[in-house]
Order: sequence, then C-alpha cells, then structure tokens
Amino acid sequence: MPGDGRVDVTDAAAGLLRRLTGRHGPLMFHLSGGCCDGSSPMCYPEGEFRTGAADVHVGDLAVDGVREPIPVWTSAAQFTYWWHTHVTIDVVPGRGSGFSLEAPEGVRFLIRSRLLEGEE
Repeated sequence: MPGDGRVDVTDAAAGLLRRLTGRHGPLMFHLSGGCCDGSSPMCYPEGEFRTGAADVHVGDLAVDGVREPIPVWTSAAQFTYWWHTHVTIDVVPGRGSGFSLEAPEGVRFLIRSRLLEGEE
C-alpha cells in the first residue's frame, strides 16, 4: 500500500485504518518524539491534533477503501532526525497510548524505517 514516497503503511495497519476510519471519519498521524524504529505514531481523528508552523507534513498514506489520504505529521525538530528516512506504519499486538485511536483494540501502531535511497 504505497504512500507518497516518504511514508507507507503495512497491510495489517491498513486494515486497522479502514476500521478506524469507519468509526471516526478521516484520520491523521503525528509521529512521536522518539528517534528510533518502534517510535509511536499517534493516530487521531483529522484535526483533533492541531498542527502549526512547528510541524512538518511528512506525507500522505493512500489506503485502499479509505476515500481521503491520511496525512502524517511530525514536529520540525523531530523531522531533522527523520528527513533522510522512509517511514512505514505497522501495527503490532500490545498496549498503545491512551490518546491514539487504536489503544482500545489491544494493538499499537509502530514505525519501521529505512534510509531513503538515491532519488527517493
């Protein structure tokens, strides 16, 4: 499931995003302040987390069965660590953050990353 070059989503995460979109409407992600794989991407109803001049739009996730792309944001300070990185949002069993929409599902979103290559 391709994003727009800098962000992607696994099939498992896309399935969860379809369910969450059905319950909550359009969604968005804000990447946490972690610096490593496994950092928590926080999922909110779109607009619930306010973004501003201190945030960077990393990219949009295109998920089959979801009408609108799901924007992915991070803080400008965090982006200085992630600018050279391709981010894939995945989902794994376990307890997530109480503020992220997947928390009641018994799973948590998680970041898997790799360095961008060549012209990416």
